[in-house]
Amino acid sequence: MESDVEESLRKRPRKYPFSADSSSRKQFEQYSGRTFAFTGEVNFMQDDDNRLEITRTKFGSLLKRHGDLTERLARDSDKIIFERLQKEFEAARASQTEEICLDGEEWNDGLLATIRERVHMEADRKAMHGDADILACPQDKITYKIGNKVICCLEGARIGVQYETSFAGEPCEFYHCVLESKSFLEKMTVLEHTVPFFLPIREIENDLLSSNAMKFIDHVGDLLQAFVDRREQVRLIKELYGNQIRELYHSLPYHMIEFVLDDSDCKVTVSLRYADLISVLPTRISVLAWPMFNKNTMATLSRKEDGLSGSHSSPIRLTYAEDALRTMSLPEAYAEIVLNLPQALQQTYHQKAPA
Repeated sequence: MESDVEESLRKRPRKYPFSADSSSRKQFEQYSGRTFAFTGEVNFMQDDDNRLEITRTKFGSLLKRHGDLTERLARDSDKIIFERLQKEFEAARASQTEEICLDGEEWNDGLLATIRERVHMEADRKAMHGDADILACPQDKITYKIGNKVICCLEGARIGVQYETSFAGEPCEFYHCVLESKSFLEKMTVLEHTVPFFLPIREIENDLLSSNAMKFIDHVGDLLQAFVDRREQVRLIKELYGNQIRELYHSLPYHMIEFVLDDSDCKVTVSLRYADLISVLPTRISVLAWPMFNKNTMATLSRKEDGLSGSHSSPIRLTYAEDALRTMSLPEAYAEIVLNLPQALQQTYHQKAPA
């Protein structure tokens, strides 16, 4: 009997949820295809996000290692040289008999030649007669101050140049450069210095020192002051607007600067490039606003009765911001950008609908 039941079940036709030509099957296939396509898009976006996050993490780690290396290089040998030279310059200024402040044309090649002759005569006299004669017949020790530079005669036929940098009227770091030559007739060379390693003092020495020592001294001063100006401008916007700025990057000499400004309606990317290392204002500037639409923003922008033109997916160039960065210091330009950003975005996104 059981065999008869099994046989009847095998012979009974199977019931499918839909036939081959039924609309239900077609709908199922459509839904199945949509699900697959949607899943694929989600996976693709997730893969992109994952790759972006991995790249961001690697880049952040690289920046940290770069900063650690820079700090270590500046902390070790350079710090020792700085402390020694600073003490030597302080001793030279303390023992001076006169400080002469020069301005404009008073600082010239003739004066520099006089300083060179003085240090060599002093060194020769000390070598010939000894310290006792030097003490019995002391010579005047003159220090020259030209702008942000102090030039003094150091022991051993050396000329010392101390650069006093500043920002917004406030003093910043001291930097030193010591020049020497074997004789008055031979060219001078840079014996030692405390100029940051990423500033090209050796290239400037090769280009200028043998042909125009005064121009070399001035150029190094301009280089250091411009570096401090750019660095302090970045430090100041971080101090004042750090809660609005993210992803701020810069080169060591601060001649390439990039940062992102977060606004409720957009993300503003700022890219600055300086023509050279003695520039304090950028020459190549790019400021772009990237829309960051949420549901409320999209709904607002799609209302034609308000005279809006709809959503924008491409970045917008903010020319007013670029003009500000081209003519103002970075903190002043930043304040100008933030102040006028809402109006600039409104003028771009909110256009009057045609009558």
